[in-house]
Amino acid sequence: MLSRKGIIPEEYVLTRLAEDVPDHARYRTRERRGGNGACNVAHKNIREQGRFLQDVFTTLVDLKWPHTLLIFTMSFLCSWLLFGMVWWLIAFAHGDLDHSTRLQRDPGEGAAGSPAGFVPCVTSIHSFTSAFLFSIEVQVTIGFGGRMVTEECPAAILVLIVQNIVGLVINAIMLGCIFMKTSQAHRRAETLIFSKHAVIALREGKLCFMLRVGDLRKSMIISATIRMQVVKKTASLEGEVVPLNQIDIQMENPVGGNSIFLVSPLIIYHVIDKNSPLYDISPLNLHHHEDLEIIVILEGVVETTGITTQARTSYLADEILWGQRFVPIVAEEDGRYSVDYSKFGNTVKVPTPSCTARQLEEDKSIMDTMPLSPKGTIRKRSVKLKPKFTIS
Repeated sequence: MLSRKGIIPEEYVLTRLAEDVPDHARYRTRERRGGNGACNVAHKNIREQGRFLQDVFTTLVDLKWPHTLLIFTMSFLCSWLLFGMVWWLIAFAHGDLDHSTRLQRDPGEGAAGSPAGFVPCVTSIHSFTSAFLFSIEVQVTIGFGGRMVTEECPAAILVLIVQNIVGLVINAIMLGCIFMKTSQAHRRAETLIFSKHAVIALREGKLCFMLRVGDLRKSMIISATIRMQVVKKTASLEGEVVPLNQIDIQMENPVGGNSIFLVSPLIIYHVIDKNSPLYDISPLNLHHHEDLEIIVILEGVVETTGITTQARTSYLADEILWGQRFVPIVAEEDGRYSVDYSKFGNTVKVPTPSCTARQLEEDKSIMDTMPLSPKGTIRKRSVKLKPKFTIS
C-alpha cells in the first residue's frame, strides 16, 4: 500500500551485510506497491466531480507540474485575448478603427494627430493586434506610452478597472499556487529516511519489531510523533471481507511514548505481545502473509517554516528480517558524537527463537536454550568528550 524511496542511494545507505541475508529474502523479488509514501489506492467512478471545482485552489496545487504550468500560461493568455477583444469592440463601436485608417492615409489631417479633431477611446489602436498589445500593457502594467485611454469613453475606463482587478486576482491565485507547490510539506520529508528493512529480534527478553528512522538535516522536526499500523485483509465472523483493515499497534522508542527527538537516528520498536497482530507470526510463516503490510507514519512541525510535515513508509512481509539487529552507527569521535549513515540499514544476525511470541510467552524454557549475545554499545574513538552535544 505504501513505500518510500530514500534520498541517499540505496546501495550506499539502505543496505545490510550480504552474508546476513537469508536465501529466501535474497532471491525473492516482489514489486513494491507504492512510491514515495503514496497510497496505491485508485479512486474510480466518482460521479460528483463538481466537488473538486468548489475548492479550485487545492485542486490546482494537487495537479502535476506540467498541468500547473499549462494552466498558469493559459490563464494569462486567455485573459489577454479576452480583454483584447473587448478593447477592439470598444474601438470598433466608437469608430476609432475607421478614423485610424483615414489617419494612416492622410497623417496631416486634423489637430494632435486626429482627423477633424476626433478623440478616440484608446489612442493608436488600428487593429486587433494593437488592441491585444494594449491589453497586455494594461494587465502587466508595462506602459510603453504609445497607447492610452482617453476621457472620451466611460465604458473604456470601466473596462480598464475591471481588467486590472482580474489581473490581480489571476496573479494572486497562480503565484500562490506556485508558491504552495514549491513549499509543500512533503518536500521536507525527503530528508527523513527509514531503514529499507525492518527486523524482528529479542529485546529485554521479548520479541520486538524494530526499524530505524533518521533525519539528514540539522534543522529539527519539532514535536515529532511516530505511529504504526498493520494493514491486511481480514474477514469478520459474519463473513464480511475487509480488504484494507487498519489496526493500530503500540510503538516504543528510547525516550518513551510516541514523541521522538531526532537529533540522531533512532531505533523504534514494537513489543510483540498478546495485543499485537504479530503475536502468532513465526519465521516459518512470515513470508506466507503476502497481504500483510506494516505502515509507519512520522509527523512533526518543520522548525524553519512551521509547516506540519509527514513522512511515510511501509514494510511488506518479505521486507521483515527475522533474527537480525541493526548495527550501531553512533560513535564518539574528536570530542563529539558522529553518525555514520553508510551503515544506516546494516543488520547483523543475533540469536532469536524461531517461534511465535505466543509460544515464547507460554514456554519460558525456550529462553534458557538461547545463547547470550554481546550488547551493542557506542564505540569510543576518543576519550575526551566535550559537554556540548553535536551531530556531524
